[in-house]
Amino acid sequence: MADARRVTVFGSSRVVADDALYEEARRLGGLLAQAGYAVCSGGYAGVMEAVSRGATEAGGATIGVTVAAWSERLRANRWLTREVATAHLFERLERLIASDAYVAMAGGPGTLGEVAITWNLFQTDATARRPLVLVGAQWRQVIACLQQGIRVTAQDLALLRFADTVEDVVPALRAAVP
Repeated sequence: MADARRVTVFGSSRVVADDALYEEARRLGGLLAQAGYAVCSGGYAGVMEAVSRGATEAGGATIGVTVAAWSERLRANRWLTREVATAHLFERLERLIASDAYVAMAGGPGTLGEVAITWNLFQTDATARRPLVLVGAQWRQVIACLQQGIRVTAQDLALLRFADTVEDVVPALRAAVP
């Protein structure tokens, strides 16, 4: 698995094991691992735990990018095969973005920030363009809202891919990369 392509998954930390979103993220982790991807996340609870759990259960590699300064109040989830502890949030974001593709599940302001930063890096040609797949109808609503409130061009929108379900993610990733 050392040579596996790496997919970073963004999503809410506020999701518990009996939540439908947790099960979706767990299924996504399994699907990504079965497709040969190493799964990277922020390494903590919620969607990050679920996607790591699903990938681990499917025999895949998981990487959690955590923040050393947060270790007093947060613990990495137990489903990681490797933890990368960073000094601060900005280094964490930099490490999360150092992937071959990105998938965003439902989340809060942190998830929105991760998506926005990744999207902006592509938009400004600050990094190579890679697949950024937004999963679920809520992302279409968020992007539609942004189009009404800020300047979003057709070229900006072309940098995003949408998946209705987690089952649509791997085909979207494969379609985006020759």
